[in-house]
Formats: sequence, C-alpha cells, structure tokens
Amino acid sequence: MAGSAHTKGKGGAPQRRVIAENRKARHEYEILDRVEAGLVLTGSETKSLRAGKGNIAEAYVRFEGGEAFLVDAHIPPYAQAGPYHNHEPRRPRKLLLSRGQLERWSRKVQEKGLTAVPLVLYFRGPWVKLEIGLARGRKLHDKRQAIKERDTRREVQRALRR
Repeated sequence: MAGSAHTKGKGGAPQRRVIAENRKARHEYEILDRVEAGLVLTGSETKSLRAGKGNIAEAYVRFEGGEAFLVDAHIPPYAQAGPYHNHEPRRPRKLLLSRGQLERWSRKVQEKGLTAVPLVLYFRGPWVKLEIGLARGRKLHDKRQAIKERDTRREVQRALRR
C-alpha cells in the first residue's frame, strides 16, 4: 500500500498528498495565519480529486450566515460518473471549521480588511482538506521586497553548499 493516500507519516499521522496549490497567493498576499478546513463534497468530486484534477488558483473563501464557503474552485466532472451523477465544476463548497474558528475568522475578515485565501488542497488520509490563509494584500513594492529577500536567501544557501 506504499504511496497510497492512507500511508502513515512520522508518528503514525496520515501523510498529506497535495492535489492543488495556490502559488500566486503567496506572492499576492502576506499570510498572517493558517487553518485546516474540511470540505463537503459529492462522490464524483472526490473521485475527480483522487485523479489529481482540481484548481484553486482563482478561488476565494466567503463567510455568510455563520458558515464558510469555497467559491470558484474548479473540480472538473468525473468522466466515469455519467451525466446524471456528476457535479457542477464551479459550485460553492461548504467548508468545515469549528464554530470558534468560523466566528474568529469571519470577524477578522469583516473588520480589519483582511481576506481568507485558499492555499493548498490536499488529502489527509481519506479526507480532502483545504489549508486557508488569513491574508493581507501586498503592494507592488512589498512584492519586490519579498522577491529580493527570497533571492538573497537562495544565494546564501548556494554559498553554504559550496
């Protein structure tokens, strides 16, 4: 069963198998906090994700009515499901968070001008999880500064390897 989604990592915890990553979010936003949320999915959506398909690049998180939703994430229809048992590719998907996390994050998003951004969609054991980041938008000069810092870190690492 090596390499399957049920493979255990260090300490017996299920490993994380990444499906989709929002790399642009780390460039566009300064990530202040992170949380892991479950997703409410249909069977055809889960099977499509198991096949490695799914995109969260344009997705965002919306809080309404005491609940959180992943909006604009694209999970393509599962080919073997047939037309009647398939799902809408861009439908809003409910996120599973504890009540405390929901209240705290929705309050921060409303008050402080922060936003909740999906960062990574992955399997943890048999479950599909989404890592959400509480983020503040970066200005152009902040982006340039972050790139400069990353490049200097790389240069230092290269020099240390030699």
